[in-house]
Amino acid sequence: MIKLTARQEQILNLIRDAITNTGFPPTRAEIARELGFRSVNAAEEHLQALARKGAIEISPGTSRGIRLIKSAVERANEQHQLVLPHPALMQLSLPLIGRVAAGSPILALEHVEATYQVDPSLFSAKPDYLLKVRGMSMRDAGILDGDLIAVKKSDSARNGQIVVARLGDDVTVKRYHKTGEVIELLPENTDFKSIRIDAERDDFSLEGLAVGLLRSWN
Repeated sequence: MIKLTARQEQILNLIRDAITNTGFPPTRAEIARELGFRSVNAAEEHLQALARKGAIEISPGTSRGIRLIKSAVERANEQHQLVLPHPALMQLSLPLIGRVAAGSPILALEHVEATYQVDPSLFSAKPDYLLKVRGMSMRDAGILDGDLIAVKKSDSARNGQIVVARLGDDVTVKRYHKTGEVIELLPENTDFKSIRIDAERDDFSLEGLAVGLLRSWN
């Protein structure tokens, strides 16, 4: 059993909550802000300690490259509950969606640019498709132009979740916030403005929730 300090437990719970609520692990800056650290370096030191103890895995080069690692007890329980298939059979086959024509289903065959085989453990929930990010409106959430967002189909969302929304002829990735009948699609970049929408607006719909991120380093 991994022995963690009280602070490490607190950070681990913060990571779990962020993944559950938004589909993404927190950034170092978000951890520092939430726990009152004076700098992101303190958050990084705690994350490195958690990685050394085998509680998390850190992917270099991305602000949200944190993955929870299941304990030996959790893995043993899972193995008693089910027979795991060969690893090659556990890969998800996900369509990559390109430009989406106005008024047509996002998963229409003509929108599929390619199909990717991916490890399902990369995501907080099982996604239905990948969507290529266009633009830098979500930069401060660690989502960059050209990234692939893993999306789980959903027509509803909780405040704070990162969503894929259709607005007129556009499909956009933003953070969701609803107050009364007014929905706001919030960017994570001060160079961009939030989008306010009446919930009854005909040309608006939620397409899904972002549950993970893939990035090419080529």
